[in-house]
Amino acid sequence: MKEWTKFLILAAAFLAAYYVPWDHPVIRRSGFEAFMMLQEYARLHVLTCLIPAFFIAGAIAVFVSQASVLKYFGAQAKKILSYSVASVSGTVLAVCSCTVLPLFAGIYMRGAGIGPATAFLYSGPAINVLAIVLTAKVLGWKLGLARAVGAVFFSVIAGMAMAWIYRKDDLNRTAGAVYMPDEDDKSRPIWQDSLYMLTMVMILIFAAWAKPAPGDEGLWALIFSIKWYVTVGLLIALAVMLKTWFTKEELVNWVQATWGFMMQIFPLLLVGVLVAGFLLGRPGQQALIPESFIVSLVGGNSVWANLFASISGALMYFATLTEVPILQGLIGSGMGQGPALALLLAGPSLSLPSMIAIAGVMGVKKTLTYCIIVVILSTAVGMGYGWLVG
Repeated sequence: MKEWTKFLILAAAFLAAYYVPWDHPVIRRSGFEAFMMLQEYARLHVLTCLIPAFFIAGAIAVFVSQASVLKYFGAQAKKILSYSVASVSGTVLAVCSCTVLPLFAGIYMRGAGIGPATAFLYSGPAINVLAIVLTAKVLGWKLGLARAVGAVFFSVIAGMAMAWIYRKDDLNRTAGAVYMPDEDDKSRPIWQDSLYMLTMVMILIFAAWAKPAPGDEGLWALIFSIKWYVTVGLLIALAVMLKTWFTKEELVNWVQATWGFMMQIFPLLLVGVLVAGFLLGRPGQQALIPESFIVSLVGGNSVWANLFASISGALMYFATLTEVPILQGLIGSGMGQGPALALLLAGPSLSLPSMIAIAGVMGVKKTLTYCIIVVILSTAVGMGYGWLVG
């Protein structure tokens, strides 16, 4: 960390301690909400979502060859292939905007082009099957379908826009190196690596399986009732694979890569969660910015209402599937259908914590560009949907 960065952090902490009126009831409540949100995040998401995601990212960095990454996600890979894979990747990963970050960092740092990488970054939390199904069930099939279609196109458009804007940077990342290295010579067959990766993805999916709504006795509830049995079974299977298929050196490299991703991303996430909790609070709990104030700004289908919904959604932190009950309450309070879709498209894919962490991976300039693209697209699609259903 540069000395100037350390100085600015210390200066900001000092100014906050000196000038912020911590004895004011609103400030106290906001501070309480910040730490309550951090506790909620630690209890609900770290063990079941983030830790598996970090291990998957470490596995990608160690066991997925650079040639394989470049084949599907490289800056010069076939666009149809790379964007097709990236845009639908979220259908099997029930992850939030923070949990997808280690996976994004893994493929981006292995040489993936910024276009396919950001398409994957958007699709991970935005297009997972669980969220689409719950949206259609709770908020109506029209909104669920609009979310699914909009998210798939969003990931492609956002990725292609980033690739075009930063096309020179992508070329510089591959300059001076062999763009398509030979596949690594490995004694282990590819089906073993594939099964190993699939097992970890399944652990992530089942461990993070959300609790069903009260009274729901369908497939969702059945899977939730057996999720830990399945997860334990998958962990045992993973342990057998690690014992029989991998060398000690490979396992050490895997753990070291996982730890590296965690140290790069996790501290930034914690800071971002505290800031988001202080400003916006948890769902149903008021912090510095009142929820009633937000609701009053997103009624109807004006440009401002959709824009504000997109920006609010981009800043707020949504754990996987929590955006649905939050929107249910907001719609019940008068939120328009257009702004609701705009928030659905911007919210799960972005959050203040994830913005901070993304900046640590690909820089502030690219992160700001990506956020602006998502907000603009969400606003435009929200207005169009509001006009169609209005």
